[in-house]
Amino acid sequence: MSDSMSFQVALSFEDGITRFIECGPDETVADASYKARINIPLDCRDGACGTCKSLCESGSYDGGDYIEDALTDDEAALGHCLPCQMTPRSDLVLRIPSTSAAAKTAAAVFTATVADIERHSDTTVGLTLDVHDRDTLDFLPGQYVNITVPGTELTRSYSFSSGPGRHLASFLVRLTDGGAMSGYLRDEAKPGDPLRFTGPMGSFYLRESGRPALFLAGGTGLAPLLSMLERLAQADAPAARPVHLIYGVSRDRDLVHLDTLAAYTKAVPGFTFDHCVADENSTAPNKGFVTTLIDAGTLHHGDADVYLCGPPPMVEAVRAHIAALGVTPAGFHYEKFAVTAGAGAGAGS
Repeated sequence: MSDSMSFQVALSFEDGITRFIECGPDETVADASYKARINIPLDCRDGACGTCKSLCESGSYDGGDYIEDALTDDEAALGHCLPCQMTPRSDLVLRIPSTSAAAKTAAAVFTATVADIERHSDTTVGLTLDVHDRDTLDFLPGQYVNITVPGTELTRSYSFSSGPGRHLASFLVRLTDGGAMSGYLRDEAKPGDPLRFTGPMGSFYLRESGRPALFLAGGTGLAPLLSMLERLAQADAPAARPVHLIYGVSRDRDLVHLDTLAAYTKAVPGFTFDHCVADENSTAPNKGFVTTLIDAGTLHHGDADVYLCGPPPMVEAVRAHIAALGVTPAGFHYEKFAVTAGAGAGAGS
């Protein structure tokens, strides 16, 4: 998403807001941020105070000149950096130690029209939007937006199920009785309807660590993992690494996108998946919860990054199960979402 003369830098703030800037190869990230009117923490600008210290989660860069008091060698080895000194050598993702409000910026607002509404099952709808000014919408695979329910002031959070490179933006919505967005999609929505959303948001996004990854999805928590898989299927994706996905639902009728996952086993080198259904009357080969399919081997005995998205009870059960195994994953990223009133995704870690 960046041209040959500049790189894209994602600034991920503590409140979940992400803003994207363009930064030249000879330009510091701090200078590019201020040019874009995003006031990241800054004091000395000389690599002496450490006020701007951030964490680079993806990409390569020249760290520039600074003193040990501002950034120790141990911190630098862990990916900490000084935006006032660093210049990019690739696209970057930086975690900024402040809120978006403190940086005098906010989530972007987008308008769109409904392109398609696909009933995947009795309980799940695929919503596809044609975003106006699509070129200005950048997001990291795994992130979500807050969509305003038409005719109301209510917003509902949904993770992208499509990858950042696709023109149309897609989401998975679980239909719930009495849900505001559910009611709209079930009874009123039609192609051409205008919609508005804000974002992107969330710290649940794909990191380029190179380690094996374990993806865990509960219900429509599959959406952000589909976005990650689409990114991994692209020609310029990071080098292949083993990625295993375990997808769990309550009943057979809740299963969606099994054909999509099967296609990704051919499109993404090293990708495999299993699915399970909690209902004991299920016809699925694996009955029970996703925890029944997780052991030390699945976690590569700790040398794996875990990406977990589902309703809060599922997230907590998985965290407890992994802790009971005595295995600490190298990276553990999760997103909880509410399934009441049509909510789709929420704040994660």
